[in-house]
Amino acid sequence: MEVLEERRRLRERVISEARSWARSLPFRATAILVGSYARGDFNKWSDVDVILVSDLRGSPLERLSRVDHPPGYEVIPLTPSEFLALLRRGNPLAVEAAEVGVVLRDDFGLLGTLSRSRGRPGGTLERSSGEPSGGG
Repeated sequence: MEVLEERRRLRERVISEARSWARSLPFRATAILVGSYARGDFNKWSDVDVILVSDLRGSPLERLSRVDHPPGYEVIPLTPSEFLALLRRGNPLAVEAAEVGVVLRDDFGLLGTLSRSRGRPGGTLERSSGEPSGGG
């Protein structure tokens, strides 16, 4: 039981740090934690995977170069239209965001879109702080 409690605390700490990072971004963004920390099956080699939806322009590499992120973060930069197109096509990463994603910040109001895409009532995705979407 002690090991499980330690894993829970570590996951909560990573989510809290990711939420702080997402809230510090100086532009409008929706940030969703995906991957092993969102699912809870992380290990000591896991990185922190974040889908970052923003209005930043340019190629994905150009967008990523404009985002200051902590070491160990894998940031996937998307525009709102790119993200919604992936979700409509059933892209595995977008589906994962809808099913197990932890919303860190939601300036674009995608929480409702994600919930509807999975046939759930709005607000059923895990929120990192229990706050309503749209905070930031």
